[in-house]
Amino acid sequence: MFNPPNSYPNSGSYFDLLKRITQLVQKKKVDQQILQIVQQAFEKELSSENVVLSRPEKTRLLQQVTRAVLTEAITKISDIK
Repeated sequence: MFNPPNSYPNSGSYFDLLKRITQLVQKKKVDQQILQIVQQAFEKELSSENVVLSRPEKTRLLQQVTRAVLTEAITKISDIK
């Protein structure tokens, strides 16, 4: 897609744009929102299955589930065309 020369004044390089957008997304704490969504789903599933775990077991399981979900998301990101 062609953008006229002044369609984005002072937009800078691709890497400048990447930095600005990344900072804005980080400022909105999107990472915390993602983690919160995973944790809520995790808690709901534990509750629906009537699973009782010790605090360390629950923490470890949540970490492993979160890691698996994010790894899958990263794989899907790599497949975006």
